[in-house]
Amino acid sequence: MENTRAPQAENKMGVMPVPKLLLTMSLPMIISMLVQALYNVVDSMFVAQLNENALTAVSLAFPVQNLMISILTGTGVGINALLSRSLGEKKIDRANKVANHGIILTIISFVVFLLIGIFFSKLFYTIQTQDAQIVSYGTSYMKICCIFSFGMSLQITFERLLQSTGKTFYTMITQGLGAIINIILDPIMIFGLLGFPKLGVAGAAIATVTGQIIAAILAVWFNLKKNKELHITLRGFKWSGKIIKGIYSVGIPSIIMASIGSVMTFGMNKILIAFTSTATAVFGVYFKLQSFVFMPIFGLNNGLVPIVAYNYGARKSSRIKQAVLVSVIAAVSIMLIGLALFQLIPSQLLNIFNASDNMTAIGVPALRIISLSYLLAGFCIISSSVFQSLGHGMLSLWVSVIRQLVVLLPAAYLLARVGGLSAVWWAFPIAELFSFVLCVLFLRHTKKKEIDTLEQ
Repeated sequence: MENTRAPQAENKMGVMPVPKLLLTMSLPMIISMLVQALYNVVDSMFVAQLNENALTAVSLAFPVQNLMISILTGTGVGINALLSRSLGEKKIDRANKVANHGIILTIISFVVFLLIGIFFSKLFYTIQTQDAQIVSYGTSYMKICCIFSFGMSLQITFERLLQSTGKTFYTMITQGLGAIINIILDPIMIFGLLGFPKLGVAGAAIATVTGQIIAAILAVWFNLKKNKELHITLRGFKWSGKIIKGIYSVGIPSIIMASIGSVMTFGMNKILIAFTSTATAVFGVYFKLQSFVFMPIFGLNNGLVPIVAYNYGARKSSRIKQAVLVSVIAAVSIMLIGLALFQLIPSQLLNIFNASDNMTAIGVPALRIISLSYLLAGFCIISSSVFQSLGHGMLSLWVSVIRQLVVLLPAAYLLARVGGLSAVWWAFPIAELFSFVLCVLFLRHTKKKEIDTLEQ
């Protein structure tokens, strides 16, 4: 028998004025994700002080790191959407079961990452380059990140549980603390300060996983002590095929969609390293820099998804439409600021990473061309979150597949053959244009099928 006691979050997500609600839900996540972006940049900034090969090695690890994050956050999106919908429908028992299933699925994911780190780290680098120093740096970095990924795994999942009940303030604390610890430990571990041995690239990895582990411990504590809407316990746990299906009906498309970014990055690295390893380093630096633009929008998404899912479960279509509209306006505004920065001060941004003259010569036009895609990207990101929160994750998947695999990579390959390195970067705005058209069509379809029917 379902517990019909209304959760405390109902008044907040079902009644609070939407702009204020979205700000309340998203602002802590935006702040914490900006801190995350900061420590990503600081990480590479310190590594770049060693040499360019060290920066390249860390950049080449991005596809694997992104794959791990994709699996965890994709599963988290599924947990978030199903749990928030259960709360909106006042099905508290099902919400608890969703949370417990999410924890078990996270543990299984970590075991997979552990095995990848132990057995495939060196192979992953030798496939991409024969430079012995890059392979050595990268293998040690990747092994540490994978073997100790239980911190990241638990941190992401338990933060999603907090987000599902509207407690985003606590996720700001956990993410912020993890990032600050990483920033503090980076120079200490990399350069051997305060009596620690000089560990170089491996030190950057140790700093990262240490911050993640401490953040995970805090996220678990917050859920057990502060998240009263959920009762988390694995005692007497029983698998439910229906709940797993509910999580992954949204989660798998999200996982695949995010994982496609790993395939795209791996492919782009292969295209770019054929010209010079410096081009690969530039691409890696771009991803670090663009996180300052995209992370706030992802924070906005994390606030939007439970709002849309909750109000869909509560059959409040007007609140869904208003939340989406406000989110699109905010996302486009953030993207325009990012576009201005990449157009006006690209060389100063590259100098953060101790860029050589050659790296600056390649990087300045690259940043200016890629950032043109920002004109459309904000709308596309919000649209994909709407699809996911309404249970149409496959639409997000199609947008991502077509953008990154059907358009971007083939376009980059052809442009490299025809126009050389300087032409490759145009593949990004071209792909974003295709993505925008698809999002407009799919958003109309979703509105007609899901949101409009709530009003009938």
